[in-house]
Amino acid sequence: MRISRQKVMQLLIYVLLIAGIAVVVLPMIYMISTSLKPNGALYEYPPRFFPKLKEITGENYRYILSQKKFIGNFVNSLLVSTITVFASAIVSSALAFCIARFRFPGRNFLFVFIILTMIIPGTTMIVPQYELAVKLHTINSIWGLIPFYVAWVIPYSTFMIKGFVENVPRELDEATYMDGGNVFTVYFHVALPLIQPGIASVSIFNFLTAWEEFPWANTVINDDLKRTLPIAISGFFGQHQFTQWGYVFALSVLSLIPILVVFISCQRFFIQGLTAGSVKG
Repeated sequence: MRISRQKVMQLLIYVLLIAGIAVVVLPMIYMISTSLKPNGALYEYPPRFFPKLKEITGENYRYILSQKKFIGNFVNSLLVSTITVFASAIVSSALAFCIARFRFPGRNFLFVFIILTMIIPGTTMIVPQYELAVKLHTINSIWGLIPFYVAWVIPYSTFMIKGFVENVPRELDEATYMDGGNVFTVYFHVALPLIQPGIASVSIFNFLTAWEEFPWANTVINDDLKRTLPIAISGFFGQHQFTQWGYVFALSVLSLIPILVVFISCQRFFIQGLTAGSVKG
C-alpha cells in the first residue's frame, strides 16, 4: 500500500513537533522531579529520570522556604521586575505615541537611534554602567538595577508599541481635538486603552528580562539580603566544593511561579501582540 506524499509530510511535521515539545518540556520535568529527590539520590547509579514514590520528599522546598534570605531575594526580584515593567510601560508608550503621531525635527533620527541601541550587546556596557552607578551612589542597592533595566527594555518596547499606536485611526484623535480635548486627552483616553495589548505583550518580555538578569545584578549587588533570585541560585554552585542540586532546582521551580502568573494573566494580550505588533494598518 503506497503512502501519499501528503501523509508523509504530515507525519514528518508531527515528529518534528513532538521532538520540539520534548526538547522544551523534558528539562522542566527533570527540574521538577529532581527538586523532589533527596540530595543523596541525585548521584545514584544508574540515574533515574523520575524518583521512586518512597523517595519523593519536600525537604528541598522546606529548606528554601525556611531561609529568610531566599524570601528576601524573591521579594527583591519581584519588586525590581514590577517597577521595571510599570516604568518602562509609561515611558515607552509615551515615546511611541510621540514618534507615531507627531512630526518634529530629528524624528526619524530618534527612531533609528532607538532601533540601533537594540543591537548593542549588554555586556559591552557593563563598565560604563558601573561607573555611572558609582556616581549615582546606587552600588549594592536595588536602585542600581531598576533604572538600568528600564533603559535596556525601552528601545524594544518603544519599537513594538509604536506599531500599535499607528494602528489606532487618526480620526479618533481628530474627533477628540474637536470635542475640546488636548494631546494628553488623546494619549490617556484614546491611545492607551487601544494599545493595551501591545503594552501587555512587551511587558511580559520586560518582566522576564528583569526577573532573569544575572551579570549586571551580580556586578552591582554584593549584600546577600539585597540580591535577586538568579544570584541566590548561583550561590549554591560549588558551595563547599559541592553543588546541592536539590536546593538549586527547588528554588528554580519556585522562581517560575511569578513568570507563569504573569504569562497566564497576559496570555490573550500576548497572542494579540504577536499577530498585530509592529504591523502598520
